[in-house]
Amino acid sequence: MGLYAILAKPYARYISKRIAKNSLKAVHLQQLELFKLIANAFNTQFGRDHSFASINDYESFKQQVPIRDYEQLKPYIDKILKGESNVLWKGKPIYLSTTSGTTSGTKYIPITKESMPNHINTAKYALLCYIARSGNAAFADGKMIFLSGSPVLEKVSGILKGRLSGIVNHHIPNFLRRNQMPSYETNCIDDWEEKVAKIAEETVNKDMRLISGIPPWVQMYFDKLIENTGKKIKDIFPNFSLFVHGGVNFEPYRAKLEASIGKKVDTVETYPASEGFIAYQDRFDEEGLLLNITAGIFFEFVPADEIFDDKPSRLHLGEVELQKNYAIILNTNAGLWGYNIGDTVKFVSLNPYRIIVTGRTKHFISAFGEHVIAEEVERAILDIAKKEAIEIIEFTVVPQVNPPKGLPYHEWFVEFEKEPKDLNSFALKVDSCLQKMNSYYADLIEGKVLKPLEIRIMQKNAFIELMKSKGKLGGQNKVPRLSNNRDIASEFEALNLIEK
Repeated sequence: MGLYAILAKPYARYISKRIAKNSLKAVHLQQLELFKLIANAFNTQFGRDHSFASINDYESFKQQVPIRDYEQLKPYIDKILKGESNVLWKGKPIYLSTTSGTTSGTKYIPITKESMPNHINTAKYALLCYIARSGNAAFADGKMIFLSGSPVLEKVSGILKGRLSGIVNHHIPNFLRRNQMPSYETNCIDDWEEKVAKIAEETVNKDMRLISGIPPWVQMYFDKLIENTGKKIKDIFPNFSLFVHGGVNFEPYRAKLEASIGKKVDTVETYPASEGFIAYQDRFDEEGLLLNITAGIFFEFVPADEIFDDKPSRLHLGEVELQKNYAIILNTNAGLWGYNIGDTVKFVSLNPYRIIVTGRTKHFISAFGEHVIAEEVERAILDIAKKEAIEIIEFTVVPQVNPPKGLPYHEWFVEFEKEPKDLNSFALKVDSCLQKMNSYYADLIEGKVLKPLEIRIMQKNAFIELMKSKGKLGGQNKVPRLSNNRDIASEFEALNLIEK
């Protein structure tokens, strides 16, 4: 065992115990976070506009600070982009993280001197909790790869801007950087296919022990390695023992990734976002991700079915319930206030507070009032696929509101690694499973408003080709699991990616 692995173990035990201790007083610590945030933004433009001086408890905070999405926060962001100081948070942000917007084009999410440690330390804590629980610190002595966007940053009004993963790349601790792959030059390659090919070339003969990234793009990396060598990942990297993932639900990708690796490896799930590092897996014998309660974020939760209401319920951590879907609202030391990040979560534990991500507030199907969410479609298809030894690479679901004939239905576009022998039988079983989870959907099927779902088989690499055509291949980009319109179906058809 190397020096880093030896030193990591006692430090990991110390941090893990501190995290566990804090988790027992989460509600109190969250209240302290709220008042620290208000005190620091007291004299900002936002603070004055929303009478922070009159806020003395959570109820008055809710009255003064409405829930916002990016579009509603954009007038303040525009002031930051013009070079103004003390807008949402004291001073100026040190970075602007760029993400894809829906109606406003590029979104610019501020990262401040105070919020940057949240992104770095939380990732570190996730690894330390893993070491403390598993006893495995050997990965610290080998090579590690973080599949990310380009670290090249540009300036706007004197503020550096770029993708979150590229920004974070500049803050990787020195003790990890010495083992970090790929090289800086390779990481700067914009074209994702060229970048993956170069990464595979650089790493194939290295002692890779930790691999981190969004599952579908890690799979591309594995595919390239296997193509180049004809070997499984376990034979290319015999000491590879830890896969760190986040960004999407891992389960739809698990089977193919494990098959590519050729052995079981430990996994650590994280929940990072440009707006803040929200949660991470701290245990491996319990479901869910530990909410990040002491990192400059005050969390609020809105029942998911109320998020588009004029006056939705707003709950603090002490008011949430188990197994209910909530839209997650952030107030952060980056200057986001009442910010609807667009994700929905469900609490699977209240002691400590652990969540699972269930979908996106705007990614659902409710063309007929069924309000089917990502968690339901993923569970339906994965449960049946597992029972029937069917392997799925990727899928997305859209409504077919006006079919050429017959009743409307949900149309599933699925790329299989191993197809079902009887597609119709498989589709009916998935539909039945979905009905059991969603009573509204079941009522529509029973009432003959909808007919059971239909599956379209996609060509090999169809989803990669789709993302490539949109300039969104790799990095932090993700295929939407659900849509309430048929835009993605039209894109598939235009690119001839559907099997005839």
